[in-house]
Amino acid sequence: MLDLIVLAADRNAKFALTGLLSKHQRLETRQIAVEVDVHPMQDSGTYRRCHDFLRSQRAFAKYALVLFDRDGCGRNQPREALEREVEMRLAQNGWEGCSAAIVIDPELDVWVWSDSPHVDAILGWPQRGVHLRAWLAERGFLQPGHGKPERPKKALEDALLNSNKKRSSSLYFELATRVSFDRCADPAFLKLKSTLQSWFPPELHT
Repeated sequence: MLDLIVLAADRNAKFALTGLLSKHQRLETRQIAVEVDVHPMQDSGTYRRCHDFLRSQRAFAKYALVLFDRDGCGRNQPREALEREVEMRLAQNGWEGCSAAIVIDPELDVWVWSDSPHVDAILGWPQRGVHLRAWLAERGFLQPGHGKPERPKKALEDALLNSNKKRSSSLYFELATRVSFDRCADPAFLKLKSTLQSWFPPELHT
């Protein structure tokens, strides 16, 4: 039996989460036997039909996790309300006490924007002597005093276009495995981390 089954909204989220889970020591968990599936209808389908998708998987995994973006799911409620709704439906379909929903607000790309120098290198910066954060500020993506762009997906797409790099799922895996997330304060990420720690605490060696 698997430790964990994850339903993600797209391949980018799948690769990001696979990368994160491969670094279980940094998450402060034990190693997790996990399968990450992708819903064919992306964010909206993951939000609306995750309980149907996962109902048949109850016999194959101890825990279930659902991950999707608030932008794209088709609803305007706060992320906490969306998470509670999804978790209620999961509980009613066999996953009571062993499932959680993670809704990223506004979207997965907000997790990209760490202040780690690895982000710049992976995205192909600096360009023509200009550092990435200076370029983001110049283009209006990054406001003074803010650590992350207000439009994280658009900022990422434009930064990659400027450096002639392709936005791909493997990019999210590389970011997840190389960039430290010790200082990440995104509420959805912190919930993901605390949930995994509660389900899969690190093994104690004597």
